[in-house]
Amino acid sequence: MTPVLAGVLLYILLQLALGFWVSRRVKTEDDYLVAGRRLGFPIVMFTVFATWFGAETCIGSAGEAYRAGLSGTTADPFGYAGCLLLMGLVYAVPLWKRKLMTLADLFRWRYGPGVERLAVLLLVPTSLMWAAAQIRAFGHVLGAASDFSLDFTVTFAAAVVIIYTVAGGLLADAITDFVQGIVLILGLVLVAGFVFASGDAGALRELPAEQIALRTPGVTWLGTLEAWAIPIMGSVVAQELVQRVIAARSPQVARGATVSAAALYLVIGLIPLLVGLSAIRLAPGIAEPEQVLILRAQHYLPGLLYVVFAGALVSAILSTVDSALLVSGSLVAHNLVLPALPRATERARITVNRVAVAGFGLLAYVLALSAPSVYHLVEQASAFGGASVFIAMTFGLFSRLGGPRAAVASVVAGVGVYTVGTYLSDLPYPFLASLAASGLAYLATAIFERAPALDAAGAA
Repeated sequence: MTPVLAGVLLYILLQLALGFWVSRRVKTEDDYLVAGRRLGFPIVMFTVFATWFGAETCIGSAGEAYRAGLSGTTADPFGYAGCLLLMGLVYAVPLWKRKLMTLADLFRWRYGPGVERLAVLLLVPTSLMWAAAQIRAFGHVLGAASDFSLDFTVTFAAAVVIIYTVAGGLLADAITDFVQGIVLILGLVLVAGFVFASGDAGALRELPAEQIALRTPGVTWLGTLEAWAIPIMGSVVAQELVQRVIAARSPQVARGATVSAAALYLVIGLIPLLVGLSAIRLAPGIAEPEQVLILRAQHYLPGLLYVVFAGALVSAILSTVDSALLVSGSLVAHNLVLPALPRATERARITVNRVAVAGFGLLAYVLALSAPSVYHLVEQASAFGGASVFIAMTFGLFSRLGGPRAAVASVVAGVGVYTVGTYLSDLPYPFLASLAASGLAYLATAIFERAPALDAAGAA
């Protein structure tokens, strides 16, 4: 038991205790899923920031910067900050005004229960992969602070986050996110301060031009557009983000807090990226790129300050993984199971949600053990089904054009093209192709849906 490991475990226990304490206020499903729709500006801003600022931002983006240079970090922090900005400026207010419990509720309200269930089938895998990424990253943090194997630390991490999430719901999640967001910012700012104070930031000036170019040399403009579209359009439909927007106490809070979280995300997200880039010159030969941020922090920070940094990483992970598991469980429980139990009491409804969260926690654990990397998991989470849900959500919120058939056609076309293009053929831009296919399928089907209605109106 090293001092660092002891400090990390103590921090984890404190977060668990805070989560259990806040969970005593959870009395209804509304409390459990959307915190009673009473979150104010600071809480919404920090819970959006902390939830979005997960393992891929700390461990994944630093590792990708170390492996591939700046062009490997298009998604994080730049793309995901753009996603938060898009949500705040365009989608936050319309979503809040619908008084939803989950994003799938929008599809039931706009297209019917059949499309609602189809949306759940697309949204759940995304959150499941996101949760698995955080559990795997948690294992990396514990592994770097101890001599335990990755399999053991991932198993321990999974047990902690499942217990933590089942107990609290969004109300506990939002309160702990506020604390975790502050610790996260403090830990990363500490690392940045030591990097600049030591003069090691000067290593960035020694990097060749191709390693500090945001666009990969030789990549076409469509390839660049693909790299940006996945995190922005594919993630703006994430239930983790939507859940926090609709939990705000007013539409003004939903919009302003999300835009502020985007700015905070970009500023703090640059720190892991810069650490990874500087390590190309300062620490060549690191075998596992995903541990570059942890190893560099160990190099710069003395014992107590490294405990603070390790707590920051744990904060980033816990604040994201509990949200992802809560989303997976709530989509299945609220949109698939509970409609079949119309007479269920509030206590029973919360129990169904908690059982679902625990079940998806176990699935995320299995996925975390088998995945090749954190960044791979998050990239797949953002891309799978994202184009279809984005098209259906956008038309559903801002247009009366199209009905159930248009939504189904959009989903089938988008998912079909992405699956074929990614796994069965060598399609160069599968996400853009799925986005185009989804949009065209929606519009074409909407026109055919509308034509009989116009003929009937003309005959009348």
